Amino acid sequence: MPDLGALELLLAVARLGSLGRAARELGITQPAASGRIRSMERQLGLALVDRSPRGSRLTDAGALVTDWARRVVEAAEVFDAGAQALRADRESRLRVAASMTIAEYLLPGWLIALRTGRPDTAVSLLAGNSAAVAARVLSGAADLGFVEGLSLPPGLDTVVIAHDRLVVVTAPGHPWARRGRILDGTELARTPLILREEGSGTREVLDTALGGLARPLIELSSTTAVKSAAVGGAGPAVLSELAVGEELAARRLVRIPLEGVRLARDLKAVWPTGHRPTGPARDLLSLTRRRPGPTDLA
Repeated sequence: MPDLGALELLLAVARLGSLGRAARELGITQPAASGRIRSMERQLGLALVDRSPRGSRLTDAGALVTDWARRVVEAAEVFDAGAQALRADRESRLRVAASMTIAEYLLPGWLIALRTGRPDTAVSLLAGNSAAVAARVLSGAADLGFVEGLSLPPGLDTVVIAHDRLVVVTAPGHPWARRGRILDGTELARTPLILREEGSGTREVLDTALGGLARPLIELSSTTAVKSAAVGGAGPAVLSELAVGEELAARRLVRIPLEGVRLARDLKAVWPTGHRPTGPARDLLSLTRRRPGPTDLA
């Protein structure tokens, strides 16, 4: 099968009646054009062009091949136009999935910065727990994901974008807020807590660090709901420092010192294995690497 360049040259010869004019139109030298025609003739086993001092004329076989070549070139143009449209669509939208803490406390700043460089990109955000984010990225429903959990399903590449700590908090009136001794991991593990649902990164990190958790006091599906329940005095909770900074400063929540347990975690960006983010997703990922969160421990 001749390449597209050779077919386009044959069409130009048919239209212009001159190999030299066809070469000039396509921006190649006449010897190069002659060599390309001869190579195509050898490849097909057919004489395609008669050359004379008065110009170049298609043979009967050349005229038939030219008709076929026109269809191939037109199909290639349609293919290229379609690919360009897909690229333009990809550049004009960005679908992000993020776990709740990242979606509420980090992504807004990153997306504002992205809009400065890409004002025409439409961004949609799907917030959920880390397991749901991973599933959306794997299914192709999101171009880029952000998670807080420790474990991820196969098929995802990751990079650490920031670090975070979990802290134990209660309302000021809770007995732990007035205790004279530091809380330890054993007591925390056996205490019913206000917890996120199964599949959340916060719960997974806490469960792993403590080696198991008591039955939840309340199980809620968002960081904001857990925080509100703790502020209301429902019981103790373990939340990201990102989520409780304002409440701690205003004394609506009290941080309970904890010893013997490390509650640090990595915040990660994820994408399908072997498909490094491109376009707006690549730009957003770059912004997260340059703008670590306020609890970055690095």
